[in-house]
Amino acid sequence: MTMSLSLLATAVVLCAVGGILMLSRPLTRILLGAVIAGNGINLLVLSSTGSAGAAPLLYGVPLRRITDPLPQAIALTAIVITLATTAFLLAMAYRSYQLTGTDEVHDDLEDRRIFLRAEVLGERAELREEYRAEPGRSRKDRARYRQEHRRLRARLRADRALQARGRDAGGDLWHDVLGADPEDYVNDKDDDRGAAG
Repeated sequence: MTMSLSLLATAVVLCAVGGILMLSRPLTRILLGAVIAGNGINLLVLSSTGSAGAAPLLYGVPLRRITDPLPQAIALTAIVITLATTAFLLAMAYRSYQLTGTDEVHDDLEDRRIFLRAEVLGERAELREEYRAEPGRSRKDRARYRQEHRRLRARLRADRALQARGRDAGGDLWHDVLGADPEDYVNDKDDDRGAAG
């Protein structure tokens, strides 16, 4: 089987560029990365067929001269899947821009809380070991230990308060995630006019 080196190099470059774009924060770059990587993967699949051959007709063509139709069918299926993924990511980017004013992917609050808690517990363990390692502790050392302990506890409390504000939503799935009905905007404008009048 012979493979085109230029086709293979192009596919590798497209996959690399798409992978780098998908690792960035904005959803539009992730969208472009998915499209570019999808095209690169399609080129990789098509380059695996080798050189062009005769059409796979039922009679009259020797099997050694036939081009394998399976990679072409896989590439067609991948094109449809890439199109569906592109539509989904485009809808996500648009909705994210509507809700937050930016299409950047934010950190998950729960992941941030777990990381912060592990960090604070690690610092607290180091502080405790340092405090217990010294045999003769003065009042100044005990006061410093308590102050550091309070500072670490305050960091955890501040993060819990931030999470509580982040979860402060109306409870209505349509309004909180998907958006309000256009009729609700009309009713809000009518209420504003009535309050002003």
